[in-house]
Amino acid sequence: MIRLVLADDHPIVLQGLQQLFERHDDFQVVASCPDGTAALAAVVEHQPDVLVMDLRMPGKSGLDVLRVLSSARSSSRTILLTAIVRDDEVMEAVKLGVRGIVLKESSPEVLVDCVRRVYRGEQWLERETVTRALQRVLNRDGVDRDAGETLTPREIEIVRMVAQGMRNKVIAERLSISEGTVKVHLHNVYEKLGVDGRLELVLSAQQKGLI
Repeated sequence: MIRLVLADDHPIVLQGLQQLFERHDDFQVVASCPDGTAALAAVVEHQPDVLVMDLRMPGKSGLDVLRVLSSARSSSRTILLTAIVRDDEVMEAVKLGVRGIVLKESSPEVLVDCVRRVYRGEQWLERETVTRALQRVLNRDGVDRDAGETLTPREIEIVRMVAQGMRNKVIAERLSISEGTVKVHLHNVYEKLGVDGRLELVLSAQQKGLI
């Protein structure tokens, strides 16, 4: 059972989200919240598996909530649901550890699939939106490099495994190396590509054509 907290300041949308997930036997909605402040309180109280929330809400926005959860090292995984997202918002959300970004124009089943994948430890992003944002940021910062020449074959192999949603332990088992060695490789990859974390790594790898 995937335990969910939902947050959206539009009552019709919030009710629709709750009804959507209640139609599936593998979801349990433990709280429906009208704003970011209530969402934070619900996460603290219920410790849900996944938080699905609107990006733009009165009071605390989705990014405000992400900042607090990131600082608190919350175990709940967060998905942002939004109609419009700016490039800087995408990149900040990635840095704060968001696990999924879904546009409100997507079909309901896309959101359901996203939540299931995020619960399993994968990332879900609207690739066109996020890749475009990353490209602009890379161009602005002047850090776009030829990753094919920068990374070693083993590092590229590990990047591709990360993009498939594999955790360090699984990667280590597949490559017959220690989990510590995987962490060292990932640290080197982060340094070479100028990224911070697995999700930003996957976005960079997509942009550079590695995956």
